[in-house]
Amino acid sequence: MISFPQDFDLVTETVHVAELAFTITHPRSAEELIDETEYADDQRLPYWADLWPSGRALAAELVWRDIAGARVLELGAGLSLPSMVALARGARPLATDWYPVALAFARANAAAAGLGELDTLEVDWSCAPNELFARGPFDLIIGADVAYERRHAAQLAGLIGRVAAPSTSVLIADPRRPDANALVDALVESGWEYRRYERRIAQRPDEQGPVIYLHEFGPAAGGRAVP
Repeated sequence: MISFPQDFDLVTETVHVAELAFTITHPRSAEELIDETEYADDQRLPYWADLWPSGRALAAELVWRDIAGARVLELGAGLSLPSMVALARGARPLATDWYPVALAFARANAAAAGLGELDTLEVDWSCAPNELFARGPFDLIIGADVAYERRHAAQLAGLIGRVAAPSTSVLIADPRRPDANALVDALVESGWEYRRYERRIAQRPDEQGPVIYLHEFGPAAGGRAVP
């Protein structure tokens, strides 16, 4: 029996990603879940509870990529729509988030979609568990709207370097947030080859507008050092 966490006012919506369709259940309002104590401790906000435009854009990008059999790591997965698409496309995704309840919704939504079991792991970028590093390296590392604060750049760049192989690719969807530039700079300085693409979303945009940047990082021609 599929079970969603019940201590929430829940809504269910159908999300179309190219030819795929998923019925996603999630809390009605992320704002109503804000906990002042959690925010005071580490500026933690319940961004996980919404289907953000960048997540939709990243999910759409994965539909046409050849990822069957690939080991995929999603950082800051939230409701994990990109991981669900990866699972549907034959990849082996690991969805990670620092909110255990987000991962509970992700697993339940994947099961409800008939995708089977979605692999998840609780991960705080500032002190990632050894289990994450033991599960690497990954073929593809993805994230949607993960660089929303400047402090995340160093955390993510260091974490990505530790779970990547020389052949790993990284794909970050970003609604043009200013602090995303710091993450791009940190990864380029680490030796990643960088390209940027623009995608325009048809669904409800956030305050940044309808254009999403896709930051893609791959192995540089001369190679790069891997910790």
